[in-house]
Amino acid sequence: MLVGYSRAGYRLRRHSWPADDPRRDALAGRTALVTGASSGIGMAAAAGLARLGARVVLVVRDEDRGNQARNRILRQVPRAELVVARCDVADLDDVTRFAAEARAQWPTVDLLVHNAGVLPAKRQESRQGHEITLATHVLGPMLLTERLRPALAASADARVVFVSSGGMYTQSVPAGDVDYRQGRFRGAVAYARTKRLQVAFTTRLAARYARDGIAVHAMHPGWADTPGITNSLPIFRRITKPLLRDATEGADTIVWLAATQPPPPSGRFWHDRRERPAHYLPGRHDNAEHVHRAWLHCSEAARLNTSQNG
Repeated sequence: MLVGYSRAGYRLRRHSWPADDPRRDALAGRTALVTGASSGIGMAAAAGLARLGARVVLVVRDEDRGNQARNRILRQVPRAELVVARCDVADLDDVTRFAAEARAQWPTVDLLVHNAGVLPAKRQESRQGHEITLATHVLGPMLLTERLRPALAASADARVVFVSSGGMYTQSVPAGDVDYRQGRFRGAVAYARTKRLQVAFTTRLAARYARDGIAVHAMHPGWADTPGITNSLPIFRRITKPLLRDATEGADTIVWLAATQPPPPSGRFWHDRRERPAHYLPGRHDNAEHVHRAWLHCSEAARLNTSQNG
């Protein structure tokens, strides 16, 4: 399993994919929003979507960095249609503002990629008082998807992709304390727990949006050499650097999920273009009651109307 997350795993599997590659114009005329698109896997995903013809909105916290990313992508894809838009995904008020502006500018949104991520060394809180990895990886994406629901529903083939992590295999959905207020805080644990929540909630979100024709997927990119790894896990990077994928290899399944035909089944977890189990390690399977309680907590925190489809 671990070798499969490496550069070698990607390249071995890549030999079997040529017939599986999306058409070069697969996303022509379509609009894609990618959060955390100023670097790493988000920027690579934006470039890959643009290469297939999509209009790509780079959703970033820092507009200067977003414009730098836009210029780098244009050097790779000179005819790309790229827009930089500011949004702090961890700030639910800012998500609400951005979603309203996005719906006005793009009444139809075909693709929404939830890639923005953080891995803090110390516990931090969002403006609304939620633990920052929960706000960034779960609450903000849930709210953004909900507020963009009309624009996604206007698409003939809307797809939402959560970029999770293989680290989620090390954690189960917690029995409580989803905001990690108790015990000694460990950033890697908070990161893995919220990535687990993304995967655990994918089936519920897929059911919630099924009647609108909106598919929801989760994936993990393998071990990719990104600024997030460099800044947050320097020891891991130093040990594994020869094995790490580049950002484009990490983003491959995001682009494939966005563009492949026929559409992949909704509500699944993917790695290297194939559906994967949501659990591997003994003792890490999720308790259904814990998932339900976490869903109710996060739905309320993310301001979802749980009386509708979920």
